[in-house]
Amino acid sequence: MTEQAVRARVLVVDDDRFQRELANDALGDRADVVSCASAEEALAALRERPADLLLSDLAMPGRSGLELLQQVIRDHPGTDFVVVTGHASVPSAVEALRMGAADYLEKPVRPEDLVLVLERTLGRRRLLTENQRLKDELALHQSCRLLSGCLEPEDVFAMGLDLTLRAVRLARGFALYRRTALPGAEGFHCRGFGEAEEVALREAFASKPIALEEIGELQRQIHGEFHRRIASLGIPVGELLVLPISGEDAEGGVLCLLAEGEPFGSVNLARAQVVAEHATLALRNAERYRAARDRAFIDDVTEVYNARYLREALDREIRRAERYGTELSILFLDLDRFKLVNDTHGHLVGSNTLRQLSRLLEGCVRQVDTVARYGGDEFTILLVDTGERVGRIIAERIRQSVERHAFEAGAGRTLRLSCSLGVATYPAHGRTREALLDASDKAMYRAKSLGRNRVVTATELD
Repeated sequence: MTEQAVRARVLVVDDDRFQRELANDALGDRADVVSCASAEEALAALRERPADLLLSDLAMPGRSGLELLQQVIRDHPGTDFVVVTGHASVPSAVEALRMGAADYLEKPVRPEDLVLVLERTLGRRRLLTENQRLKDELALHQSCRLLSGCLEPEDVFAMGLDLTLRAVRLARGFALYRRTALPGAEGFHCRGFGEAEEVALREAFASKPIALEEIGELQRQIHGEFHRRIASLGIPVGELLVLPISGEDAEGGVLCLLAEGEPFGSVNLARAQVVAEHATLALRNAERYRAARDRAFIDDVTEVYNARYLREALDREIRRAERYGTELSILFLDLDRFKLVNDTHGHLVGSNTLRQLSRLLEGCVRQVDTVARYGGDEFTILLVDTGERVGRIIAERIRQSVERHAFEAGAGRTLRLSCSLGVATYPAHGRTREALLDASDKAMYRAKSLGRNRVVTATELD
C-alpha cells in the first residue's frame, strides 16, 4: 500500500466576501480552500483540521490579523501565515513579518499573486520536509551502526528490535530467533509488554516453533500465524509487521512489531526495512566472527573445545541461568594414571587416546552440552539446564562408559582406563565461573583421594 499525496489546505480569512471568493477561484484547483469571515472562524477551522497556509487580512472586526497571527504561532506552529494588507498598513505587515509571518501581499490582490504565494509556501514546506527526512534517514543510518558492534546473534536481535521500534516510533514488539548454540531452543526478546504477557508470548511461540526460514520477505499481517497466536492470548493486536533477518549459514529469525492504531505506512515500512538490512549484515558478520572464534577455540589434539571457549561459554550460560532461574552443572574429569600411557606407549598413542575419549564423552551428553579439554588429560563438560542430581547421574554414566571402553593403542592392542569426576552445580555450589570450576575441581580431587574411578559432588565436600 502506497501513501497518497494529500492536497494542501488553505484558510482564507477576510471579512470581505469578494476577497474570499477571489482567493477561492484562484486557488481552488490547487488546494482545498476554506473561507472564514473572522479570526474566530479561522481558529475553529484549525482546531478541526490543520492547514498548510493561512491568508489573513490585517484589519477585521473582532480580532485583528496580528492577534490571529499570535494565536496561530502559539497553537498551530505548523501553519504558514501570510498577511494581506492595504498600502497604508505596510508597517503593520512588516510587524507581522517580525512576529513570524511567512510573507505579505498588498491589496488589491491579483489571482496570480495568490498562486505565487501558495506555490512559494508549499515549495518551502517541501524543502523543509525533505531536509527533515534526510536528517531522519542520516540519524537512522548512524544509529544502525551500533549493530556492527554486535558479535553475538542474540545481541543482533535485541539491538535490532530496539532500533526498529525507535525508527517507526512504536513501543511493542518482540524478536524470535533460533539459538544455534542450543538446537531446538528459540531465542526471544520482548519490549513493551507486561510480565504476564511476556511469559505468555514466550510460551506461545516456544511451544510450537515457527519455520522461520519460510517467512521469506517483510510481511504485514492481520490474519497470519503470528497474528493468530498473539490474538489467542487476549493481547490487543491490530496490524503486525514481520521482518525476517537471516544469516548466510544457520542463523535466522524475525522482528515482529505491533502497530498502535494506524496501520504501517510506506515511510515506516521503509525505515523498518533499513534497520532489517543493517541487522542482516550484522548477523552475517556475527556468523563469520563465530566461525573464526570457533577455530581459535578448538583444541588441536582432540578437536573439542579448549579451556578458553569453556570459560566464555560458562560465563554466558551462568548469565542465562540467572536470568531465567534455571540450573547448570559442570563436570571436571581427569583420567586416572594417564601418565603411564604416555610413558609406556608413547605420546602419539596418548594423543590418540585423548581423541577417542573426546568422541566417547560427546556421545554421553546432549548436543546442547559443551565438552572441552581443560588441559593435559583433564576435561570439563558443561551441562545446561541440569541440576546436581541429574549431573551426578550423567557423570556416573560417563565413568562407566570410560571403564568399559577398549581404547585402541595400535598394532591390535587396546587400553583400559578409568576416570575420576567432580560435579558442581549453579547456584548451589557457586554463582561465578571461578567458583564452579574450583568446586568441581576440588570434588574431582576428592574422588582421586578416595581411590579413583568414582564420582564426587561438591555437596560431598562439606
